[in-house]
Amino acid sequence: MSDQYINIEKLKLIPPHGSSKALIPLVILAAVLIAAFLSVGTVPAGYKGVLLRFGAVTGEIKNEGLYFKIPLVESVVLMSTQIQKYTSKTTASSKDLQVVTTEVTLNYQLEADKVSEIYRSMRQDYEHRIIQPFVQEAVKSVAANFDAEQLITQRPIVKKQLQDLLSARLNQLGIHVVELSITEFQFTQVFQDSIEAKVKAVQQALEAENALRRVEFEAKQAVVKAEAEAKGLELQKAQITDQLLELRKIEVQRAAVQKWDGVMPTVMTGSGPVPMIDVLRPEKK
Repeated sequence: MSDQYINIEKLKLIPPHGSSKALIPLVILAAVLIAAFLSVGTVPAGYKGVLLRFGAVTGEIKNEGLYFKIPLVESVVLMSTQIQKYTSKTTASSKDLQVVTTEVTLNYQLEADKVSEIYRSMRQDYEHRIIQPFVQEAVKSVAANFDAEQLITQRPIVKKQLQDLLSARLNQLGIHVVELSITEFQFTQVFQDSIEAKVKAVQQALEAENALRRVEFEAKQAVVKAEAEAKGLELQKAQITDQLLELRKIEVQRAAVQKWDGVMPTVMTGSGPVPMIDVLRPEKK
């Protein structure tokens, strides 16, 4: 009786043979779906995918879009190939030993075909490991070639030397320098005061020079004017003849006759009116 009871209980623990078969396809389907999910990925625009196999760089680079990998064996690390910006402030000494703080902005871009080597040597920490120390060293090196005043007056030359130096160093590591900008120069207050004083002195000298030039110009104008007047007088003197004088006398007498009202003009003296005598009338012979 007890043996029969035990067998019945054992039978209750064993699932029906048909139900175990029904679970197998479900398990297989789930495994397939999981494997498919783990073997597919996408690389977004502006990125490249570095393929790793058991954590080691394979050298294969996945392009933008859909890619396939072996689940649990391979993985893909995304590396940006977009233009990135790095800004740094660096204190350096100029050629004349003036302390200058320079702020530079570097626009750079990872070369697409070298992202595997970049990841192998620097992982994704290339900005901290390479770019930051290279920028600081380049700024110090270039600043030492110029006086403090030249850093301001020859800024385009300073920028070109700095960009060329960084390009030569970073290009070897697969980092392309797109553009470098010097966004700020800061000097000590003593140096800034000396620059302002020098600029003021130069402006005052220019003003004095301009005033002198104006005086010289006005003097030259006066000389030219005087020479012209003298020449005019000489010409007038050369044109005066006896005939011209006689003609002028006649014109004066004619004008007087036209204005005469018939009354003899007189001049009042202490003894009474005195008739005017035409002194210009020629004497009768």
